[in-house]
Amino acid sequence: MTTSEPAAGGAQADGGSRDAARPQPSTRAAFRHFLPIATRWMDNDVYGHVNNVVYYSYFDTVVNRYLMDCGALDIHRGAVIGLVVETGCHYFAPLAFPQTVDAGLRVARLGASSVRYELALFAGGAAQAAAQGHFVHVYVDRESRRPAPLPPVLREALLPLLA
Repeated sequence: MTTSEPAAGGAQADGGSRDAARPQPSTRAAFRHFLPIATRWMDNDVYGHVNNVVYYSYFDTVVNRYLMDCGALDIHRGAVIGLVVETGCHYFAPLAFPQTVDAGLRVARLGASSVRYELALFAGGAAQAAAQGHFVHVYVDRESRRPAPLPPVLREALLPLLA
C-alpha cells in the first residue's frame, strides 16, 4: 500500500475473509496523552490525503515531544538515546491537510532498556482512530550503542502512560 488509504475488506482468493483478523480502531479513552498536530500542505500525497510515511513522523513527534516536555529526553547531551527497532501501523480512515490531528500516546510495555509505545491518530474531534500503530525504542548508551537501563527520570515520565 503506497498511501494511507484503508485496505479493502472482503473475501480473499482462498474464500476466507480478511475482515475477521483486521484490527479495529481504538477510541480516545484508550490513550493517556494527546498532542494536537497541524497537518501541512506537503503532508498530502497526489491522492489528496496524508501519505503513509508521514503518519510515522506524527508518531515520532508525539513521543519525543512528550519526553522532552517531561525533561526525560535531552537530544544533545543525554547519556542514553532511544533507537527504534520495530514499527507498525494500521490505517482506518484518511487524514488530509488542513485537518488537525490529535496524536494519542500510551505505553504498552516498559522493560529494563526498552519501551513499546502505542499510538493513534484521530481527526480533530473524532471518537475513533484514523490510524493506530506502535514502535519500540531500545535505549542505548550514546557512545557504545549498547543497551542501557532506562534512566530513572525516563521511567518516571513513562509510568503515567502505562496502559
